[in-house]
Amino acid sequence: MDIQITTTLQQPIHSGFDGASTAAEIIQGIDLTGKTAIVTGGYAGIGLETTKVLCAAGATVIVPARDLEKASLALKGIDGVQITQLDLIDPVSINAFADRFLATEQPLHLIINNAGVMANPFTLDARGYESQFATNHLGHFQLVVRLWPALRRANGARVVALSSWGHRYSPVIFDDLHFQHRAYDRWLAYGQSKTANVLFAVELDRRGREDGIRAFAVHPGSIVDTDLKRHMSMDELEKAGVFDKDGKAILDPSRQLKTIEQGAATSIWCAVSPQLNGMGGVYCENCDISPVTTKEQAQKNNEILDRTPSRAFGVLPYAIDPAAAERLWELSEQLTGLT
Repeated sequence: MDIQITTTLQQPIHSGFDGASTAAEIIQGIDLTGKTAIVTGGYAGIGLETTKVLCAAGATVIVPARDLEKASLALKGIDGVQITQLDLIDPVSINAFADRFLATEQPLHLIINNAGVMANPFTLDARGYESQFATNHLGHFQLVVRLWPALRRANGARVVALSSWGHRYSPVIFDDLHFQHRAYDRWLAYGQSKTANVLFAVELDRRGREDGIRAFAVHPGSIVDTDLKRHMSMDELEKAGVFDKDGKAILDPSRQLKTIEQGAATSIWCAVSPQLNGMGGVYCENCDISPVTTKEQAQKNNEILDRTPSRAFGVLPYAIDPAAAERLWELSEQLTGLT
């Protein structure tokens, strides 16, 4: 196939979808028969919905799992799913997974980097790396780089990196990634890792275009009914406006307080939509490319009462800075020992 090599502007394309659209609506009419996808964290929350929707469209979906029993129970009865061992914070486990897949010599059409942790207490992995950065960014970086030959073999692959509006909490602090010289703040650490997810997509797309590999970063939205909130107290959830005083999740798509089906929609849009053919290297939300914003405007857009399904929070300039993206890629190579 002829590979289109273009740089995509970070501005909305008016897709016709919005924050109330569901993953099933996005994928309607798209046939993925013969396509292979990997969905990390694909057995819980929006990852599970992503897996279901891709399988229903005909794809073979490989779900890497640290807890094989939990994954098997969650995915029981879904045709087209394969479950295999992977721990994103363990480099040896990532390499073993990649080796198994590459040995099949099959093309890989989609990787959706859905798994992640949020706002956990200060933890270092075995290498001495801060755990949110190590899990959310470095683990997925290593996975994608190791699987590059399979992505190239697809002659048209997409990588979707789940980021977050939480990237606003912090840029990547290159001089102190692992909080060795500053007090640990779980939200700064989360924000840094989510900014890293966006920068990863920017540089991956630049490096992958000639091989037919395009990349997108995604803010899925406020989806409170998932395991991601496990390190937040009920008081924090109530103050954030996502749980009521009775401890019940508030689901209101008119204010982008999304269901799991709506939360998976932008990942699916970036993974399969023909509207994005020839595009990549951008941050998306509400099933569209996000506009660039400022911290002041970003704060205003974050007010829950003023939200609408079509309103975009936007992306801060430091998260899509190509120089920072290249620097992060080179540093990630050093930290993982990969090129």
